[in-house]
Amino acid sequence: MVWAPESLCVAAMPKNTKVTQREHSNEPVTESVADLLSLEHPMDYKSSQMSMGLSPGSTAPVKALLPSPDPDAEDGRPAWNNKLEYILAQVGFSVGLGNVWRFPYLCQKNGGGAYLVPYFILLLLIGIPLFFLELAVGQRIRRGSIGVWNYVYPQLGGIGVSSLMVCGFVGLYYNVIIGWSIFYFFQSFQYPLPWAECPIQRNGSQAIVVPECEKSSATTYFWYRQTLNITSSIDDTGGLNWKMTLSLLVAWIMVCLAVIKGIQSSGKVMYFSSLFPYVVLFCFLVRGLLLKGAVDGIAHMFTPKLEKMLEPQVWREAATQVFFALGLGFGGVIAFSSYNKRDNNCHFDAALVSIINFVTSILATLVVFAVLGFKANVMNEKCVVENAEKILGYLNTGVLSRELIPPHINFSHLTSEDYAEMYGVIKTVKEDSFGQLGLDACLLEDELNKAVQGTGLAFIAFTEAMTHFPASPFWSVMFFFMLINLGLGSMIGTMTGITTPILDAFKIRKEILCVVCCIIAFLCGLLFVQRSGNYFVTMFDDYSAGLPLTVVVILENISVAWIYGTKRFMQDLEDMLGFRPYAFYYYMWRYVSPAVLVVLIAATVIEMAISPAGYNAWVEAEGAERFHSYPPWALAMAYALIVVAMLPLPIIYIARHFNLISDGSNKLSVSYRKGMMKDISNLEEQDEQRFILSKNPSEAPSPMPAHIALTWAPAAPRR
Repeated sequence: MVWAPESLCVAAMPKNTKVTQREHSNEPVTESVADLLSLEHPMDYKSSQMSMGLSPGSTAPVKALLPSPDPDAEDGRPAWNNKLEYILAQVGFSVGLGNVWRFPYLCQKNGGGAYLVPYFILLLLIGIPLFFLELAVGQRIRRGSIGVWNYVYPQLGGIGVSSLMVCGFVGLYYNVIIGWSIFYFFQSFQYPLPWAECPIQRNGSQAIVVPECEKSSATTYFWYRQTLNITSSIDDTGGLNWKMTLSLLVAWIMVCLAVIKGIQSSGKVMYFSSLFPYVVLFCFLVRGLLLKGAVDGIAHMFTPKLEKMLEPQVWREAATQVFFALGLGFGGVIAFSSYNKRDNNCHFDAALVSIINFVTSILATLVVFAVLGFKANVMNEKCVVENAEKILGYLNTGVLSRELIPPHINFSHLTSEDYAEMYGVIKTVKEDSFGQLGLDACLLEDELNKAVQGTGLAFIAFTEAMTHFPASPFWSVMFFFMLINLGLGSMIGTMTGITTPILDAFKIRKEILCVVCCIIAFLCGLLFVQRSGNYFVTMFDDYSAGLPLTVVVILENISVAWIYGTKRFMQDLEDMLGFRPYAFYYYMWRYVSPAVLVVLIAATVIEMAISPAGYNAWVEAEGAERFHSYPPWALAMAYALIVVAMLPLPIIYIARHFNLISDGSNKLSVSYRKGMMKDISNLEEQDEQRFILSKNPSEAPSPMPAHIALTWAPAAPRR
């Protein structure tokens, strides 16, 4: 039996090589996977053939005589049931609450339609390339975030630990938001909606509106007082809010049930949690476009302010949004892709998921501003009515002359245009005393310019708009059920990013690990369901993820592009995918993405240095928010979140540099090490003289299974 192709031949080796030393040694194989991989040369085993004493030019496929075991099946690692489950999981993880309440706000704030230009450019420059990189390393190495970076460069193994810790921090407060959505979901099953009107309280024989609600609005009061029952500062914890505690418990039970069986359970959940939000968004879009003022909102949204594109702040915020929209650095992307087959086309997946994410953001922006355009019209009409009543009062008391009112204006059917004309005349004639009249301009543009994001959009502005919908409880139920599913999809990815690397490193049942993680997370999450909990949610959102994740991703980029080697990585991709990715990725990974990330880190640090560290506290007496600086202990806690998240990076680097801990490679690729042990046992069964000493390599049968296909040669220098 003769191995014909050179790619399957084992070259003759001197006696002092690692292989011959291993052959004559009784010591167990402890060589690191990184060392073994440095000797690997790519080959296409599917097209390999071997001669069986056939005539020259006659070949027979290897598969016919020596079936190649499937490496993906050998390691016993779970796998996705089908490609659709995997794509839905990645979409569910990347498309989250930020697409609904963060992207529209940034779009409005940073130039409307003009903001889409820097966003799309940065999506191409850093978003898709880095998303592709994470998908590829996860799929190639088939490990979670810790195992992957131990495998690529053990001294930077802290990348995976930092990623896991950030996942933990984010998961703690992110699930609190799901808990809030659950509370609003159940409150929506009543008519009228409980936040539609201010509550009335009895003061002796009089019935008066609650002062806090009268000074703010019904939806604002319901959010701050009846939902959060918030304190006036972060120093006053106020004890647990039992309604929110129960909602948080329900949220963690839902997450636990979704991930308890790993991808076998979460994959099924994703069919609903990833697709249902699109059904709701399309329903809201159709309903919103039929509302009065929807076109005004959308036109305001997409009217480009081109001068904004020249502002560095716009590009910084676009880069940050691209970065977090795709879930880079969290470990969930790597964890999900690690359950793929090695020949899966992850390049297509990266482009597809990124485009779906971008289109979803555009769709959500259309929905949000169609609804907010309707709300702006309602509020503008309300403003016109209130100010028209003031003018009538001034006319009746003689403060204003009736000659100031244009003859065609009818107060019983007053339009916004009529009011604007009347307002302009009064302002011109009564220029000196106009300020004393207390009249508002009631401009639709002013209402549309009231930028809201985050919880302010979901739980105040949007809920207020829905109170004016016909059948408002139905739309409220649909909206908050959508938020629950959006949050659940992201939480499944976050939990997978936590549990996968732990399961890779330790022998533990996934069910037990999942339950323990959820119990611990619920107990830690009690910090966020105190009456002051919303302030801690803001703190964690501002400090726990931004800078640490950016550092994690740039180190991922450097590990692959500069330490492992971009050319080497491109060759690995060609072997894995069956085609060589575009040269575009080579230059992005090696030069452009690291440069953009360095600038983003610098901009983030500068922003943190010049911006006052604080939070918006709710002042009950004023019925409004006021900015408060963090007290020293809270500021120390905020910066501790950054330090703790990034601490594993230097600790593991120093420990492994001085050989204080192992490189972790013995826990990396179980299937790879199993395969190597089989290969060594095969070597023992061969005639050593035939293999090492005597014959031409082409006459010696290769001991290597086709699916590993290593050619023993000195490691190529890393470029």
